Amino acid sequence: MAESANAQIAAAMDWKPAINPWMIAGTVMLATFMEVLDTSIANVALPHIAGSLSASVDESTWVLTSYLVSNAIVLPLTGWFSSLFGRKRFFMVCVAIFTTSSFLCGLAPTLPALVTLRVIQGAGGGGLQPVSQAILVESFERKQQGMAMAVYGMGVVVAPIVGPTLGGWITDNFSWRWIFFINIPIGILALLMTSTLISDPLYLVRKHLSEMSIDFMGLGLLSLGLGFLQVMLDKGQRDDWFGSHFIVVCAMLAAIGLVGVVVWELRQKEPVVDLRLLKDKNFAVSTFTMFALGVVLYGTTVLLPVLVQTLLGYTAELAGLVLSPGAVITMLAMPLVGWLLGRYEPRWLVVLGLGILATGMFQLSGINLDVSFWILVGIWCISRLGLAFLFVPVNVMAFYFIPREKTNNATGLINVARNIGGSVGISLVTTMQSRLAQAHQNILVSHLTPYSSAYRSMMAGASAMFQAAGSSATEASARARGLIYSELLRQSAILSYVDIFWLLAMTCLAMIPLMFLMKKVRPGQGAAVTAH
Repeated sequence: MAESANAQIAAAMDWKPAINPWMIAGTVMLATFMEVLDTSIANVALPHIAGSLSASVDESTWVLTSYLVSNAIVLPLTGWFSSLFGRKRFFMVCVAIFTTSSFLCGLAPTLPALVTLRVIQGAGGGGLQPVSQAILVESFERKQQGMAMAVYGMGVVVAPIVGPTLGGWITDNFSWRWIFFINIPIGILALLMTSTLISDPLYLVRKHLSEMSIDFMGLGLLSLGLGFLQVMLDKGQRDDWFGSHFIVVCAMLAAIGLVGVVVWELRQKEPVVDLRLLKDKNFAVSTFTMFALGVVLYGTTVLLPVLVQTLLGYTAELAGLVLSPGAVITMLAMPLVGWLLGRYEPRWLVVLGLGILATGMFQLSGINLDVSFWILVGIWCISRLGLAFLFVPVNVMAFYFIPREKTNNATGLINVARNIGGSVGISLVTTMQSRLAQAHQNILVSHLTPYSSAYRSMMAGASAMFQAAGSSATEASARARGLIYSELLRQSAILSYVDIFWLLAMTCLAMIPLMFLMKKVRPGQGAAVTAH
């Protein structure tokens, strides 16, 4: 009997999908790309949404916040839901919820209705990323997992870059409602492909609800902590952070929830979130690294378009064209990185990627208001090339020592780390840009005095120009001061962007020593442990 049981366990652990795993990869990447795209595609459409639904632009930002909050809450719960429903069924339910709510979002008659539907859409989308990643890890042989992660990375890394550009084009040429309607055919296709091509592995034991002790306290604390953390990060800069009572309350509730869920879950026999996975050094370091990558990826993707539109006078379409080549570079480099993982240890690829990314950030920290379009494109492409060398190797190292039956829980944790990193990155760069611009403005203003020969020369030249255009001497002098002050604001703003890019570059370099804390991962292999 014992031998028979061991044979069944061995057979389950050696499970392989019945069809070509690359067909499975295409199926899950389709759904993942659709979901990740929706985290950023609505950003540029907010003014249109506000005008169409008779709301202020500030109120319309809840369209983004509501999605991110529900998305963040569901992400770490995917392992628990997969055990309850079965992973394939849970994945299909998530796609169905996401697709249906996308259709209803496009029909929303009021802002409260749209926000409510975005909460539902975010809940459906929250399960897609980690389940897609778990399916990929388990569908490929060990030596092919690097390439599988490269395919997954194309969707996760490229979608946030493409989102604002695609969203702007759709909004300008059609209607903001079509940024939701485009999900419908993709979702239907993903459902059909999932139903036909994907099956649950034998070792993924589905439990009946009666067999599971539902950890309501853990669910509540997790929802409280992640929900209010996301609201705080999204609204902090707009509400002056801790100068706002609302933000202070959000911060307190987030701290209570997050600290409480850690203490509570570590004491549970069947936790909704298996934080014990972080005892594995490789997984813990990889999760922190993914958080930092989220900060850089989302932070820079928000920062550069704002810079070129507000300071260089680019249109939204031209700003998108600055970013688009970088997305192409990332897509082209991902398969190369997957191939290199079969020959080199992942940590060396991560070190290379961090070096390339830091180089791009240092180059961005050297730009000025006279920078050309093509120089920006070139620098951006360098930084996105670095990201391609980071995402895939980090994931390979993260799952190397994780048992196959724990993959669902692990993917949920590492994806929520990346998403929270993205929220932190966006909040961090927008806050720093505002504060640093004010600091530089105070320094530059101190040099605009009548005792400065440069200032007197600028005033004389500008006044003469306005008088030649027909202004009186008094009016010309006032307009000259206004012109000089507006230029001072532009210079203080560009200096703030330069400072942030430099700090992001230093962050990348500071992450390199972490790679040497990990246990060695042999190239061309996946998880070394398959069962406990």
